[in-house]
Amino acid sequence: MGRTRTNSSTAEDLLIELDRTGTEPLHRQLEAAIRAGVRAGRLRPGASLPPTRTLATGLGVSRGVVVEAYQQLVAEGYLTSRSGGYTQVTAESVPEPAPVAGVTTGRTAFTIDFGYGRTDVSAFPRAAWLRSVRTVLTTTPNDRFAYLDGRGVPELRDALTDYLNRVRGTSASPENMVISSGYGQGVALLIQVLAARGARRLAVEDPSPEDDARLVARSAGLDVVGIPVGPDGILVEELEKADADAVVLTPSHQWPTGGVLSARARAQVIRWARGRGAVVIEDDYDAEYRYDRAPVGAIQGLAPEHVVYCGTASKTLAPGLRLGWLLVPPHLVDDVAAAKLVADRGSSVIDQLTFADFLNRGEFDRHLRRMRPIYRRHRDVLLAALRGRLPDFVPAGVAAGQHVVAWLPPDLDEAAVVAAAARRGLGMYGVARYRLRPGGPGGLLFGYATLSERTIIQGVDILADAVAEVRDS
Repeated sequence: MGRTRTNSSTAEDLLIELDRTGTEPLHRQLEAAIRAGVRAGRLRPGASLPPTRTLATGLGVSRGVVVEAYQQLVAEGYLTSRSGGYTQVTAESVPEPAPVAGVTTGRTAFTIDFGYGRTDVSAFPRAAWLRSVRTVLTTTPNDRFAYLDGRGVPELRDALTDYLNRVRGTSASPENMVISSGYGQGVALLIQVLAARGARRLAVEDPSPEDDARLVARSAGLDVVGIPVGPDGILVEELEKADADAVVLTPSHQWPTGGVLSARARAQVIRWARGRGAVVIEDDYDAEYRYDRAPVGAIQGLAPEHVVYCGTASKTLAPGLRLGWLLVPPHLVDDVAAAKLVADRGSSVIDQLTFADFLNRGEFDRHLRRMRPIYRRHRDVLLAALRGRLPDFVPAGVAAGQHVVAWLPPDLDEAAVVAAAARRGLGMYGVARYRLRPGGPGGLLFGYATLSERTIIQGVDILADAVAEVRDS
């Protein structure tokens, strides 16, 4: 006998109060009230909400107000819309834990940690991924589970080609794609091939990440030269003086300063690469997260014969998947694929096929649509907290990604602020550690992807106390 589903909640049960005299739209107030109920555990996973007409009547608002609020919360993943008009709290939703347990980062444990690079893996779409796994295991021909060539499975290369050409404006073909175990392996394979072909100097943005390209290039015997970064990205006139054979760029969202390379500068980079026969390595690490504008298309689409486009699932799904991809110019693709084959005989076939099915079903797009408003709210809360407690900090860059850099006022020493924050159990990271050359303004890096809005506010409060200590001393 089937179980009858009921929506027994009423407007009173939800403890919703709307302020009709304020400036905040009613649907936003309703969204915030339901969201808070889910986080606090008052609305438990699987709990049914009132039908839109019932709730609208109970609150004395139009049905459209409730419909708009429900739709937003469904998009964010807090609610699920069931057949027959039932709306329920998502089964995966859990109350937000209080930030009491220490977070271990290297050898230091912090109560709150603004470290960058920690995608919110708790939001990984397990149910959708499982559907794709089941599809792969039940429909894939046996021969797909044998050894492959170094490029990766054709299904994933086809799916990624369609996605990147549609979303990132690349000029991609499946034959020029190599699947790697994340960005780290991909850039290592590429630098290995370039070194074998005679490359001697790699240019990188300054500041830029310490690991991956810089470490691998030095290990391969290449000189590494830093090219200064301005508000909009790398200073191309300095690149032209560097005598480099390749350059690593983050043109869509410079890491860590957040600038976007201008159209003029992109054209200059391409002219430089063509004139020198050099290679541009485009690290497109977080282009999927734009909050106030459409992302600028990839440089690779302008010069596919000189640009290697690097992408990864680490910032969008989970770094533990170890899935990355390279769009490689035709004259390099065979060597990169051969290097991949020697390195590990190819990435997991099941994972590649699962991701291909996940892409083709539209689940990747749905996941990104769910995560964008969440990360945007985290960023907005962070900026509001900085304005309130540390108004002389100057945030930099566009509204994008999973981090913000804020420049310090001249009277503050970056290292002293970081140390004072650490004494209070707060993990902060200065920009200086990512510079190749000393000097430049002091700044702090705020990673916000894995922190709750409440924790972000608490972290900024702690930081403000640390800054006061530094100034008093």
